[in-house]
Amino acid sequence: MDRDTIIEPFRIKSVEPIRMTDRAERERLIREANYNLFNLHADDVIIDLLTDSGTSAMSAAQWAGLMQGDESYAGSPSYFRFEEAVKDLMPFEHIIPTHQGRAAERILMGIVADPDAKIPSNTHFDTTRANIESTGAEAVDLVIEEGLDPDLEHPFKGNIDLDRLETLLEDEGENVPIVMLTITNNSGGGQPVSLENIRGAAALCEEHDVPFILDACRFAENAYFIKQREDGYGDHSVKEIVREIFSHADGMTMSAKKDALVNIGGWLALDDDDWAREARNQLILTEGFPTYGGLAGRDLEAIAVGLQEIVDEDYLEYRMASTRYLGEALTDLGVPIVTPVGGHAVYVNAKALLPHIPPLEYPGQALAVALYTTGGIRGVEIGSVMFGQQPDGSEEPARMELVRLAIPRRVYTQSHVDYVIECFEEVYDRREELTGFEITEEPPQLRHFTAHFQPLEPDAVHRETSVPEEVARAS
Repeated sequence: MDRDTIIEPFRIKSVEPIRMTDRAERERLIREANYNLFNLHADDVIIDLLTDSGTSAMSAAQWAGLMQGDESYAGSPSYFRFEEAVKDLMPFEHIIPTHQGRAAERILMGIVADPDAKIPSNTHFDTTRANIESTGAEAVDLVIEEGLDPDLEHPFKGNIDLDRLETLLEDEGENVPIVMLTITNNSGGGQPVSLENIRGAAALCEEHDVPFILDACRFAENAYFIKQREDGYGDHSVKEIVREIFSHADGMTMSAKKDALVNIGGWLALDDDDWAREARNQLILTEGFPTYGGLAGRDLEAIAVGLQEIVDEDYLEYRMASTRYLGEALTDLGVPIVTPVGGHAVYVNAKALLPHIPPLEYPGQALAVALYTTGGIRGVEIGSVMFGQQPDGSEEPARMELVRLAIPRRVYTQSHVDYVIECFEEVYDRREELTGFEITEEPPQLRHFTAHFQPLEPDAVHRETSVPEEVARAS
């Protein structure tokens, strides 16, 4: 029997207290943090939706797995259990563990990228883009046009534009060392990529002899969307869809902190023997021996269990329903969001919500700060703060001004989400009072992590441009 209520398919056996704060305290804390939510102490956050990366609650089986962790420097049995679990879903020849996904990105870019290289994707996320640009290469975003329209309903807004990809490969293929595809497309609202699109991208790569690499942090969520939305896959299991996805790729980068349900870890997987040899050499320099790669054996054990749990369809149904619950409630309030709702987060369209704040006065940052001061909720800006800074030091507005509310896996209950909705209603009601921000200090890359902000005075920013009466008479 179908029911409206989707319950958590787990029981809670351990809890962590939340320290409650009041508004005056939060206003002081965010000011002391230079209005950057990354600088807050986590104890000063009531509902933490900054990221779903590394914030999952591990299961009893994962905690039990920690006790099996073998900390041998080389050839640990934990590595081989980890490798077996990865290969059960992703049958690549070489599985190279790293301490997290950006380490896998750094190693890969160190092998393939140079100042002449162009590396296309649907949309590169922040660390991927930074690792590409640190080599002098160009990160090229080729998401379909539908993916740039927050209001448009489209089942696979994360798809890469195959026509533009083909043109790039035909015109500049000698400068394209790899093609990447991010599943799901985080920067574009957590939107999925269809299997048809994955097959099309893989075929173009094969035609032009360019390796096809998946940035696969949320592979299980993407597979579940395929099962729900793509013709011909409704009767396939998520595990079968996952295996088909990876059968089209030549390699992958992975942050296990997302869809492996752990707090640390990642890997680089490759089929190319020469690239794998070079990757292991780089790994030893900065991460560790190839059978632990910067992780403890217990971390490898937790990943192995998490990869079995993540493809459970009861869990994925609950995961999508709980994210959709928040998105639909915000829509009912009148809050503009990226539609359809993604898998791991709800993305609020700050540009539409705060049209009086120009992009380079960072409406997403203004909204994120207001959410914190109102209810102690920490989200993250994904807009001109994160993506406006250009490699040459200039600044351009991002295509979208979003605030991501990323939902940690198996952490919050419906009452926590209802609290978020109530706080959002308060922010929505006073949205016209919010003002923009200026950046007073920033690093040369990935500025959103450490930049300092200062709110702009309302009278100095958006005052109406009126002509004094005596000037009007004189003219």
